[in-house]
Amino acid sequence: MRGMRGLLGDVWRLAKPYYVSEQRWSARLILGAIVVLDLSRVGMTVLLSFWNRAFYNALQDKNWDDFIGLLLFWRHTKDGFFPGFCVVAAVYIVVAIYRTYLSQWLEIRWRGWMTERLIDDWLAHRAYFRLSLQLPQEGGGEADPMRNSADNPDQRISEDVKGFVSNTLAIGLGLLSSIVSLFSFLTILWTLSGAMEVLGVPIPGYLVWVAVIYAIIGTYLTHKVGRPLVMLEFISERVEANFRFALARLRENVEGVALHRGEAAEGAALKQRFGALRDNWWDIMWRTKKIVALTTGYNQVAGVFPIAVVAPRFFSGEITLGGLTQTAGAFGRVEDSLSFFVNAYRSLASWRATVGRLAGFQHSIEAAHEAARKGEGVAVQDAAAPEWRLRDVSLRLPDGRELVRDQDMALAPGQSVVVTGRSGGGKSTLFRALAGIWPFGDGVVERPPGQHMFLPQRPYLPLGTLRAAVSYPSDPGTYGDQQVREVLEAVGLERLAGQLDEEAPWAQRLSGGEQQRIAVARALLAQPDWLFLDEATASLDPESEAHVYALLRRHLPGTTIVSIAHRPTVAELHDRRLVLEAGAAGNRLHEVAPAQGAAP
Repeated sequence: MRGMRGLLGDVWRLAKPYYVSEQRWSARLILGAIVVLDLSRVGMTVLLSFWNRAFYNALQDKNWDDFIGLLLFWRHTKDGFFPGFCVVAAVYIVVAIYRTYLSQWLEIRWRGWMTERLIDDWLAHRAYFRLSLQLPQEGGGEADPMRNSADNPDQRISEDVKGFVSNTLAIGLGLLSSIVSLFSFLTILWTLSGAMEVLGVPIPGYLVWVAVIYAIIGTYLTHKVGRPLVMLEFISERVEANFRFALARLRENVEGVALHRGEAAEGAALKQRFGALRDNWWDIMWRTKKIVALTTGYNQVAGVFPIAVVAPRFFSGEITLGGLTQTAGAFGRVEDSLSFFVNAYRSLASWRATVGRLAGFQHSIEAAHEAARKGEGVAVQDAAAPEWRLRDVSLRLPDGRELVRDQDMALAPGQSVVVTGRSGGGKSTLFRALAGIWPFGDGVVERPPGQHMFLPQRPYLPLGTLRAAVSYPSDPGTYGDQQVREVLEAVGLERLAGQLDEEAPWAQRLSGGEQQRIAVARALLAQPDWLFLDEATASLDPESEAHVYALLRRHLPGTTIVSIAHRPTVAELHDRRLVLEAGAAGNRLHEVAPAQGAAP
C-alpha cells in the first residue's frame, strides 16, 4: 500500500482542479461559509463549557434565579455573564441547518463538475475504447492494486465520485473542527486540571498529558486492528461492481441464455461472483467487529475516566460541581479531538479505498491520452486526395499478437468493395483501423474528405426513443417525421413508423436483424460519402441482404461502400473483392477477380 504522502497527493490532484476551475469563486465562497459556521459551532461549544459550569454551580447553590436565567434568556452570575441556554440553542440550530444546507449545495456542485470532467476525459481521444481493450489488472505484480486500474468505469464515475466528494468534505471539515476544538479546549483543560505530583515531581496540566497519552494509545491500537480494512473496502467495491455487471449482462442477453438453456451455467457464474462478494463481506465483518469492540470500549472509558480522575479534587472541596463538569467536558473534548482518527477509522478506510480507485482510473485515462498524443498506434491523417489509403499498416492485438503486417491499400471513391477471409484473421480489426479507433499497431491511414459512417455487426441503440435510435448519432430533432418514417419503411420496419416517440429498451425489444435494419436506416438518413459495413447485414437472410444492398445503391448512388463479410452472396453484390490471407510475412490483403454477378 502507498503511504500517507501518496494518499494526500492523490487527494490534492483529485480535489484541486475544482477549486481552480471556472466555479472557483463560488466554490471557495461556499466552502469558506461552511468553515465559518463550523468555527461558530466550536465557539458556541466553548461558550457552553463555561455556561455549563455556571449552570451546575447554580444547582449546587440551589440558586433559583440563576437557574432560570441561565436556562431561558441571560444571567449575570458569580461565574460571569452568560446568555440563556434557549438563546444559544436557537443560534446553534440555525447554524447547524445552514451548515448542512451549504455542505449539500457544495457537494452536488462539486460532484456535478467532477462527474462532467471525468466523463469528458474518459471519452476524449477515445480513452474509453482503449481502456476497454486492455486486460484489467488485478494487482498481480503491482505494488498497489489500486493504481493503473480502469475496471468498472461506470461505478467509478457514479459511486466513487459521489463517495470521494462527500467523504472528503466530511473528513476534511471534521478534521478542521477537531483541530480548532483541540486548541480551544486545551487551554481550558490545562487551566482547570492543575498540577499533580508523580514521584515527587509536580506535573502541570496533568489531564492534558493523560488525554494525549490516552488518544495515542487508542489511535495506535485502532490502526493496528483496522489497517486491513482499506484493502477490504477496495475489494468490496470491485466485487460489488462485478456482480452488478454480471446481472446487467444477463438482463441484456436473456434471449441468448434462454435459447442455450444456459440458466444453470449463468446461475453458477452469478453465485460464484456473489460468493466472492460474501467472502469479502465476512472478512469486513470480522475486522469491523474488532474495531467496534476497541472503539466502543475506548469511548465508554473516556466518558467516565476524566470524572474519576478529577473526583478527588471535588470531594476535597478544591473545585465545585460546575468545575467538575467543565473539567470533565473539556477533557472529553480534547480527548475526542485527539481521537479523530479512532472515531472516523471506518470512514477513513472507505475514503482511502475510494481515493485509490479514482486516482487509478484517472491515471489510466491520462496514460491513454498520453499514448494518443504521442501518436502511438495507427496514425490517422486527413488527406486532400479522394482515396482512402493504408500505408505500411501493421495491426496487433492488445496482448501483442500480430494480425496484419506492412499493409498498403487504396480504396477509390465510387466503388463497392468487399473484404473477406477466415474468421479471426483481423478483418474487424482492419475495419477499426480504417475508422481510426484501433490503438495497437503502427502505420498511417489517410482519410479523404467527406462524411464517413461505420456500421458494426452489433448496432448500438442508445437509451431513449425510437427516433433517437434511428437518428443516432445526430440529435433526434435533426430529421423530420416523414424522413424517419420513409427510411423505416424502406428497410422493412414500417410497423415501427408509428412508435417514433416511444421510449423502450429497443436493444432488447428488437431482434438482431431488426437492429441491423435500424443501422441501415441511419445510413439512409445520414447520406455519407463513405459507408463501411462490418458484417452489418449478417443477421438478415440472403434475400433481405440483397434487398438492403440494392437499397443502398439506389438511395446512396455516390457513396463508396466497403463491406466485411463471410457469405459468398455478399461478395457477389460488390465490384471489388479483397481477401485477407495468412502468409509468411503475416496476414495480407490480396485482390481477387471481381465476383461474378456483382451488381452494376
